[in-house]
Amino acid sequence: MSPNTHLGIDPTLCGGPVRLGVGSAVVRLETTAAMGADARGLVHGGFVFGLADYAAMLAVNDPNVVLGAAETRFLAPVQVGEEVEASAEVSGEKGRKRVVEVVARVGAREVMRGSFTCFVLDRHVLETGG
Repeated sequence: MSPNTHLGIDPTLCGGPVRLGVGSAVVRLETTAAMGADARGLVHGGFVFGLADYAAMLAVNDPNVVLGAAETRFLAPVQVGEEVEASAEVSGEKGRKRVVEVVARVGAREVMRGSFTCFVLDRHVLETGG
């Protein structure tokens, strides 16, 4: 299976797909010094969130999927140089709405968990007209 959405994502910022299946995705991100929030090498949570969001989009894998809401918990810090892997599974579907559960880990350590509410639109969110 190939990515069908978010084809312009820079893997150095949001990670790259490792595995795609129907309703599931695994995405991996190598953290870099540019992601550091302080002199100790703490990775800013926005990069981990971006990874998780991208994994959720790929689990839905529709060209017109958008994020509507997310409820997340950051459970442990990520340090510059660590590899973070996000696993996403579609857990619910009703009409255009998809609920995707995402878990991000560094090795066996869970660093973030979230529920992402996504919507599959009829056309690209930036497309105008009827």
